[in-house]
Amino acid sequence: METTLPVPFLIHVPIPPGLANLEGLKREEVSALGCVFIEPKPKTLEKLHRFLNRHNYEFWPFFDVSALEDKEDIVTLLDGGARKIFVKPDQLSNYTEYGSRVAPIVSGSSASVLDAATEHGLLITDFDPSKCEVDQFMTACKEKKLPFLFLKPVADANYEHFVEIAKKCGAIPILTSTGLTTDKEDTSRLALSQVIASYWKSDRPDGLIPTVVCDESGIALGLVYSSEDSVRESLRTWTGVYQSRKRGLWYKGATSGDTQELVRISLDCDADALKFVVKQKGRFCHLEQFGCFGELRGISRLEQTLKSRKESAPEGSYTARLFNDEKLLRAKIMEEAEELCDAKTPEEVAFEAADLMYFALTKAVSAGVKLTDIWNSLDAKGLKVKRRKGDAKGKWAEKAGIKTESTSAPAPAPAKEPEPAPPASDKIAMKRIDATKVASSELDSALKRPSQKSADAIMSICRPIIDDVRSNGDKAVLNYTHKFEKATSLTSPVLKAPFPPSLMELDDETIKAIDVSFENIKKFHSAQKDAPLQVETMPGVTCSRFSRPIERVGLYIPGGTAVLPSTALMLGVPAMVAGCKKIVFASPPRQDGRLTPEIVYVAHKVGAESIVLAGGAQAVAAMAYGTESVPKVDKILGPGNQFVTAAKMFVSNDTNAGVSIDMPAGPSEVLVIADKEANPAFVASDLLSQAEHGVDSQVILIAVDLDEAGLRRIEDELHEQAMKLPRVDIVKGAISHSVTIQVTSVDEAMRISNDYAPEHLILQMKDADKVVDLVMNAGSVFVGAWTPESVGDYSAGVNHSLPTYGYAKQYSGVNLASFLKHITSSNLSAEGLKNVGTAVMQLAKVEELEAHRRAVEIRLDSMK
Repeated sequence: METTLPVPFLIHVPIPPGLANLEGLKREEVSALGCVFIEPKPKTLEKLHRFLNRHNYEFWPFFDVSALEDKEDIVTLLDGGARKIFVKPDQLSNYTEYGSRVAPIVSGSSASVLDAATEHGLLITDFDPSKCEVDQFMTACKEKKLPFLFLKPVADANYEHFVEIAKKCGAIPILTSTGLTTDKEDTSRLALSQVIASYWKSDRPDGLIPTVVCDESGIALGLVYSSEDSVRESLRTWTGVYQSRKRGLWYKGATSGDTQELVRISLDCDADALKFVVKQKGRFCHLEQFGCFGELRGISRLEQTLKSRKESAPEGSYTARLFNDEKLLRAKIMEEAEELCDAKTPEEVAFEAADLMYFALTKAVSAGVKLTDIWNSLDAKGLKVKRRKGDAKGKWAEKAGIKTESTSAPAPAPAKEPEPAPPASDKIAMKRIDATKVASSELDSALKRPSQKSADAIMSICRPIIDDVRSNGDKAVLNYTHKFEKATSLTSPVLKAPFPPSLMELDDETIKAIDVSFENIKKFHSAQKDAPLQVETMPGVTCSRFSRPIERVGLYIPGGTAVLPSTALMLGVPAMVAGCKKIVFASPPRQDGRLTPEIVYVAHKVGAESIVLAGGAQAVAAMAYGTESVPKVDKILGPGNQFVTAAKMFVSNDTNAGVSIDMPAGPSEVLVIADKEANPAFVASDLLSQAEHGVDSQVILIAVDLDEAGLRRIEDELHEQAMKLPRVDIVKGAISHSVTIQVTSVDEAMRISNDYAPEHLILQMKDADKVVDLVMNAGSVFVGAWTPESVGDYSAGVNHSLPTYGYAKQYSGVNLASFLKHITSSNLSAEGLKNVGTAVMQLAKVEELEAHRRAVEIRLDSMK
């Protein structure tokens, strides 16, 4: 346990609602300070364990485990990275082996509770500053000389007063996140930056504090200064913001483009200097060097070199070979490891260790692993309390002359017909259900889509944003882009056509791919044009129908975890073919304020008038109501997350907006039907192509009459292919709520599929084209082994904006008609009015609409 915390206080994170959506503060804002205090309950343990596995290197978590009874649960928290746990005094004897990482917890406000302290500290909860005899308490604290005293106040405590008492007592205050804010306008809560600033000591007349800026590897980039205002702005925007002694607030990279993403803020041991850890884009220094203290050295320099070589290594070069030849790289790692083991002198060990590091880091960079990921893994291992035996394994032990149980005892004979083994705990595998052996209710439950937030919960977030944009226009849109996209350098929320060529600079291969896709989508959607319809329903009565384009359309292109120029094509091309007069794109920009050049290029090709530089509900509201710079549209189309969908539904129901939408939508999904003739590798690749969209995506496999061996082959392929994907963590999240369903017939498979109504339906089976006749509900169908869903996403010509979450039962995907409206007309001759007039007048009489009846009667009388 370190003796100095990153900041001298803890932030209490209430759960529920949970760690992915912190109450009061975003997870990033809390993690920037590192120290969090959590009170786990038995029902939240599983979620906490998953969270620690992903984020234990970002936090210094402290746990009040007094609500937990099972020692194993508590030890698992320590193993997962808990810096300190607090237990009831009578439980301390159970945890002596964990030393300084365990301390007692008591409640009260008097000096007497300090008697429960141990050499490892004490947590006092329900501390009431208004009832505490401060002087007496301070004296007792000094006498006890506690290394760590933590104070958690009563719920209604005055935070400023409480923090001052904690300082006087040398205690570490615990502040609930709901009582803190990073919003300058929020006076109801204590500013987080104010708490930090109250601890630092500056010897400067202007009160500024020196700030060392480091990258994630701990390499110093330069020295700057901070103020309370700059710290607040850093926490608010999640970027590097400092205090220039001449120009006021300095948003790093606002002019140069060399921006920073904030990772951590901490104080040094004397509280007279700050440390900012950032993800640096480009250079920090104004000179031609990485940082103000010079260039990178050693393993950090090697990482930068390998990243550069991965992107642009000359074809045929050794480094390119290593990145492209997995077997070669594997062989070199094993070769260098053995040479290191054989090295004798210090010089040889250093030389061979450097070689091994080179090839090991090449493997890491090839897999998308950063040096900081390796450091974080080392830090996490250092906190483990559950120890493995650590013996050498199999052939490696045998090669070194070590006897193991497996080499000294004969292996037991395998059973004749082993039962199917469940997937290993670390294997990426879908749950299996045999439809012939479960009730329909269990099958329905397994096919439920991943739960989304309730409509009320989502709208409680979206409605204030929509109202703000409607009232404050450009200013509100820009503020939300600064806040959510961290694009603080933007000064306008709209990019107008003609778009500068510098914003759509692309390599020739990408341009060719976009152009091919453009032409195919254009060809397919142009073929959807219908000729005007004219029917004479009776002599002299002619009814017609003709189409006209919707004049103004807003096309939403998501950002987030994946860049989607394909969506720009799928929406922009049919809008162009339909003849829409005004095409407006909306897409969230990157942190530097620029859009991905592919999206700008597509906007240029389809003749878009402008691009709204925003995402989420704010982009939808801007297009629905219009702002000073964003033109109002008549229809909004395009996929998005829950908040985009909720905002689209809201504005479509608001008569003041006068706007329609394409369809409701949820997370992406695919259903694959495969029989014995299906290629397992093809099946697995189709499942993964949707699983990588997001953790809330769902993939379903319906296996028609597949035996255990056939299912295993698909499962093995799924795991092996997934582990090679850069988005493997996202895949794991999606697979966790996905399922394989075993059926015995194609008819049963299609019944389940039609009931599920998938966004994408893939038929990998014998005579797949004949099965299409059985499809009743699906967004788009991909027929046969040579038709992966990917071709529909990009270049075949069909549209990939499709109904999800079961809406394929009621809605079509985006098509040419989505951008058209159909108008009918009637044209009657005098003879026609005579023929139909009697019926019209009678029905008008039945409905007691006399003016309707007389409109016909007057005309008929004029013919007499």
